Amino acid sequence: MPGPPEGQFLERDSSDRYEPGTRATLIKNVTLWTGGRNGTEVVHGDVLLDRGLVRSIGHIPRALYVDRDTDVVDAHGAWVTPGLVDLNTHIGLISAPAMAGALDYSSSHGPILPWLRTIDGFNTHDDAFALAVAGGVTTVQVVPGSENVIGGQAFMVKLRKTSERTSMSMLIEPPYALNGSKPDPDLPGRWRYLMQACGESVKRYGNRMDTVWALRSAYAEARKVRDAQDAFCMRAEAGLWNEIADESYPEDLRWEALVDVLRGRVKVTMQCSEAVDLDGAVRLSQEFKFRIASFHNAHEAYLVPGLLETTYGGVPTIALFSDESRYKREAYRGSKFAPRVLADYGFPVAMQSNHPTLNSRHLLFEAQQAHYYGLPPPLALASVTSVPAAAAGLSHRIGILREGADADVVLWDSHPLQLGATPRKVWIDGILQVGNDSDHVRIGLGKTSPEWLDPPQVPDFDAEREAALKFEGLAPLAPQKTVAGRVAFRNVKEVFLRQSGDDSAGVVVSHFGLDGTANAGVTHVTVDRGRVTCVGPVCEGEGRNAEVVVDLRGGTIAPGMMAFGSALGIEEIESEPSTGDGILYDPFKEVVPSMVGDFGGLTRVDDALLFGTRNALVAHRAGVTYATTSFVQSPLFLRGKFVGGLSATFRTGAPNALERTAIIKSVTALHISIGRPAPTSDSPQVPSLSTQIATLRRLLLEGEDTRTQTGEWFKKAAEGTIPLVIDVSSADIMATLIRLKSEVEEKRGTYMRMVFSRATEAYLLAKEIAHVDIGVILSPPRQYPWSWDDRRALAGPPLTNETALAILLKHGVTVGLGNWHTPHVQDTRFDVGWAVLESNNWINKRQAYELVSTNLEKLLDLEGWVGDMGDLVAYEGGSALDFTGKPVAIVSPAKAAVELL
Repeated sequence: MPGPPEGQFLERDSSDRYEPGTRATLIKNVTLWTGGRNGTEVVHGDVLLDRGLVRSIGHIPRALYVDRDTDVVDAHGAWVTPGLVDLNTHIGLISAPAMAGALDYSSSHGPILPWLRTIDGFNTHDDAFALAVAGGVTTVQVVPGSENVIGGQAFMVKLRKTSERTSMSMLIEPPYALNGSKPDPDLPGRWRYLMQACGESVKRYGNRMDTVWALRSAYAEARKVRDAQDAFCMRAEAGLWNEIADESYPEDLRWEALVDVLRGRVKVTMQCSEAVDLDGAVRLSQEFKFRIASFHNAHEAYLVPGLLETTYGGVPTIALFSDESRYKREAYRGSKFAPRVLADYGFPVAMQSNHPTLNSRHLLFEAQQAHYYGLPPPLALASVTSVPAAAAGLSHRIGILREGADADVVLWDSHPLQLGATPRKVWIDGILQVGNDSDHVRIGLGKTSPEWLDPPQVPDFDAEREAALKFEGLAPLAPQKTVAGRVAFRNVKEVFLRQSGDDSAGVVVSHFGLDGTANAGVTHVTVDRGRVTCVGPVCEGEGRNAEVVVDLRGGTIAPGMMAFGSALGIEEIESEPSTGDGILYDPFKEVVPSMVGDFGGLTRVDDALLFGTRNALVAHRAGVTYATTSFVQSPLFLRGKFVGGLSATFRTGAPNALERTAIIKSVTALHISIGRPAPTSDSPQVPSLSTQIATLRRLLLEGEDTRTQTGEWFKKAAEGTIPLVIDVSSADIMATLIRLKSEVEEKRGTYMRMVFSRATEAYLLAKEIAHVDIGVILSPPRQYPWSWDDRRALAGPPLTNETALAILLKHGVTVGLGNWHTPHVQDTRFDVGWAVLESNNWINKRQAYELVSTNLEKLLDLEGWVGDMGDLVAYEGGSALDFTGKPVAIVSPAKAAVELL
């Protein structure tokens, strides 16, 4: 039976993954979070790595390394942790950049496929390996896609390319039969892994009843094989050779993996989100008596802990996103407080990426957010190290640093739970993967103060957590109180306001705590009817007559942020067409009906706006008080339609479109999307790139009757009376668009307001983009080589010194930040704070706020529409740009009121 080896395993002299010639490494003066003792063990001292193993921890005598070739690294007290473990990825199956020749994550050959193996489709040339390691991730479970009820066998992989350069050599403890080897009778067996799914993901093979029946039928077949094997062996053991002389040992290659499940040799992963699906999975485990090692994407697990405690064989690990709610109906009730709730019930909680749903490189960010919303620091770190390692049955070698464990080690530039924590160095099997001194990458500049070595002091969310449970994930999101009179904010550490006046309207200026260095003290701010009337110590007396006094306890007042690039306001649930605008006509694929009166089918977002969606209200409460939304949507590596319609700008907290301040600008910009087709067979057919450019040229050069919507608005874009926002990734395409802009301006004698959004490779043309005065909206802020057009995405530290954002700003380009994934809009302020840190603090806080407020307003021609009537957000306890602050109030001059959240 599989299981951890006996004590002698940790006494081994060399790892089975040791690469001959690897030098030993001594990491001196570390603060080591080992992962031991439920995440509470911290050791101060040294760590010696040798022959692929952690050789020694603590005080290390020179005699252990002085006579051998040893690299010495002085950590200067910095944090060291085990390499991170991601329990749910499709890495190597959906490779970066995504291409049709390397999409091997799901099969179309039926719902029950336990005989398929992800190792058979594992691409060793996936660019995501290096990126994940740059985030401190050293081991991942590679699972098949969730579109099959049983998708196949998964494998645990280390992200170090070996000298053999093969898929097999990257596996950790591969099952013996996989490579033809025989089990060692003196050692426990090795775990196998299997992926099963339920709920919405497998709908193409039927409904939920079909799913459970398919599973029961499959396990019934496997049980027949197992019982036949047992009967055969019983007769053999009884010496009844005559009865089995003409029989072969019962085997069936189709069901052998499920037979091993029934024999307890397989770590089963179940991807189930909703209570009904979790219930079905638990009943299945009880009926066929097999253990479930982990539930993935278990959004409603926190609502049914009692059910999950009855899972056959013991409590499973629950693998979660920090908050990926509302992208499906089954995820609609998901909660960012789920990790804490489940931990309180005693469940092991693992944070996951489901790469490439989330970039595995940012796995630690999931743990950081879980901590921000209440998960204690030891459990937050354990959720990406020791817990997933234990769920995989591999904690004897990964996930916990102890003598004899695998030498998978990360040296961080700050406490790992601090926003923007970046690996200075990463070792896998004792071999340095990231942080070679010869690379000369600057990491952690500006993180020299002592507080960076401590976990952040996060806010108290007890009330919100209790409300999430009480209302089963759908707690009310309305303000607690709206105050039309005077509100006094006490003990404010930082104040960033919009500057009024003809010469500087809309510019964010700091009145206190500029860039976090001006004054360590606090001040006071008074607001009357939604307008700031006083800033400074003198306001203390003025605030005595206030209707409400709010103590921000060293907090911040800053501009409300704007969302750009997502479907915020035009859908409630991404995968539910009935909750959104519906399917738009695509003139490249079909003839737009004549009754529409416009051959291009150009549409306006303001005609389809939905107010009061949970995504919008959650974003509002997170300090994102405005949104500019178009019909261009780019999930993962897919591109939107060529014509993205006319965007609108609106307030995220407005109750309906008729409310006076709800719609800020009904037509903000004209949007199009230009790029190469997505590499998936079921994606919409996109015309050739040259056809897209030719069409755009014709439309801009008066190619269509201006009495039509398409003709009218493309003419306005050519004349510069409305911004033309182009969703584009490739620098080559951007170069063509720059030439086209010059051609149109020369022939028409106009000036175009062109903006590149998404803009993955814009940094390659920063000088040229600045020269022609094109704006850029990086969406998402941390970019990734999703597709061929994105393949030159700039990684940033620890792989490169520069980021795309910093390069563009240094060249004088006006830059805004956006986010295409609607549930993540609420994280906008963290995106901005992270961008500042990745720039090694080259970007100051004033510039940071401008990236998601006044810069976007300038690019989208909204300066006169928001201006000094723009909202402000008050954060209690700390900064808006890290994990210390909590939004508690929204100051709205347009509404002449303050909302207390």
